[in-house]
Amino acid sequence: MSILFEGSEINGIKLANRFVRSATWEGMASPEGAVTPKLIDTMTALARGGVGLIISGHTYIRQDGQASPLQLGVYKDELIPGLREMAAAVHEAGGKIVMQLAHAGHFAPDKLTGQPPVVASNYEGLSRTPRKELTVQDIQDLTAAFADAARRAKSAGFDGVQIHAGHGYLLSQFLSPIFNRRDDGYGGSIENRARIIVEAIHAIRKAVGKEFPVLIKMNCQDFAENGLSLEDSLIAGELLAHAGLDAIELSGGLLTSRKLSPSRPGIHSADKEAYFREELRAFKKQIAIPLILVGGNRSFEVPLN
Repeated sequence: MSILFEGSEINGIKLANRFVRSATWEGMASPEGAVTPKLIDTMTALARGGVGLIISGHTYIRQDGQASPLQLGVYKDELIPGLREMAAAVHEAGGKIVMQLAHAGHFAPDKLTGQPPVVASNYEGLSRTPRKELTVQDIQDLTAAFADAARRAKSAGFDGVQIHAGHGYLLSQFLSPIFNRRDDGYGGSIENRARIIVEAIHAIRKAVGKEFPVLIKMNCQDFAENGLSLEDSLIAGELLAHAGLDAIELSGGLLTSRKLSPSRPGIHSADKEAYFREELRAFKKQIAIPLILVGGNRSFEVPLN
């Protein structure tokens, strides 16, 4: 039997197998980001299908961080009852579910949020439309928003949370030299660029405690000129693990990367599968916490480690 069918555990979550449903955008929430019956049906179908761990669609923690219409939200307490209903339905179907906490940053459309997108750095050439560079106080407010969202997820009965720091969304923008051109304590070295995520982890831990699983989805590389490198990603991964993470899901690429985007087209043969596998192996040599691999995984016979 493949190791994929063996049980596993992440900080107390006992999982029936090693299959993880990675976060995506379902487009099934209400216009205000609330849970709908269709979204509950989708999550429970995954649980009944035997997925060991379900990670929710990327869920916006503040209204200025919404990326897409009909995206799931966790930005206010009024959303908790619907989230609780969804988590309970997954548990009743025998599944486990973690909520992904996200802020789109540069990729939050102003027509959707009603305000200019917030960014790690506002520089000439970033966009033709206005952007707001986060101040240090704004960064502190943002980490508090991640903590509030984690508190809501725990209150709703989710089994854990996952911080979204990949694909060019806001926390990924801080990690990436492409987007992060700051000259303060949040820019420059990879240690500084990862600082906002370290602080978010600390804030989340203060809100939910040590026993509540906290995961992250992060880029192994940006696969773009002057972007986040594997070397810097490894340093960041070690910093974040030390800060109290329970598992790292490795992805890569930016929303604008086309052929080297997080979801790559044309995966029609085994040699093209598991396209972040080599980076996973590098992480496994240096980082002791559990690792999750996304990206073109199709065949049982393709080794993932």
